[in-house]
Amino acid sequence: MSTGTRAITKSARLRRSSLPYLLLLPALLLELLVHLLPMVMGILMSFRRLTQFFIRDWSRAPWTGWANYELVLDVNRPVGEALLRSFLTTCLFTLLSVGLCWLLGTAAAVFTQEGFRGRGFLRALFLVPYALPVYAAVITWAFMFQRDNGLVNHVLHDQLGLGGAGHTFWLLGDNSFWALLTVSVWKGWPFAFLIVTAALQNIPGELYEAAALDGAGIWRQIHRITLPSVGAVNQVLVLVLFLWTFNDFNTPFVLFGKSAPEAADLVSLHIYQSSFVTWNFGTGSAMSVLLLLFLLLVTAGYLLVTTRGRRNGHV
Repeated sequence: MSTGTRAITKSARLRRSSLPYLLLLPALLLELLVHLLPMVMGILMSFRRLTQFFIRDWSRAPWTGWANYELVLDVNRPVGEALLRSFLTTCLFTLLSVGLCWLLGTAAAVFTQEGFRGRGFLRALFLVPYALPVYAAVITWAFMFQRDNGLVNHVLHDQLGLGGAGHTFWLLGDNSFWALLTVSVWKGWPFAFLIVTAALQNIPGELYEAAALDGAGIWRQIHRITLPSVGAVNQVLVLVLFLWTFNDFNTPFVLFGKSAPEAADLVSLHIYQSSFVTWNFGTGSAMSVLLLLFLLLVTAGYLLVTTRGRRNGHV
């Protein structure tokens, strides 16, 4: 083969190998424009005393350096104390929500793994909360949690006679945390059910037949076959549920409005209130950057631990 022919062949291979990247380039540039640019602007805002007086031109806001970060991290001051309380509330909320979503989703997936009459309808019914628009679903729950006219109090107090004579305030006080958790689990567990159901399809039925012949009961089959087989999928599922739940803004905002009760004051809504209600955009930007760093550290640590665990499991 001559030198010219080799050059033409190499050029053709280069064009073929670079074509997928060229096709992805417009989407990549748009993604960077939509996400990266606001992120950089938010980081710059966190170093300024940005209030309502500089909304028209935030670049004119006074440069404060690390003052906003010192303010929100000082737990001895009201701003830092409120942020810490909101952070701890969010951690507890995320832990309970993710755990219950995974537990209910896995149980439902295992229950519907075997064929029976009406299984397709039941699976479709399980996915209804996930398919509904978030705002429509949460608004419906907000009406159901109303003190005087809500369905929850009507069933618990009027029909079942539970909780005493008076109706319960579900969207105020400590009960607001459990109301928020209920809505979060209700709309989140079908996603876990969907993912685990898909993962169960890859488990050969012969494994369960062999285990049954060896005398293994249903619980032992789940412990020895089902859970280990979907372990890798569960690791990704838990991470996705964690990120979605910890960053959830729509649910508390629609359920409580601009200001949530202290018991249900999640970090996302707390940052919104600090930025758009009190007009302290510099402080709110600093909180957002700290939240981003926390999620990045947790994600990196989680991936490191799970990746190392899989490698050790293969050795």
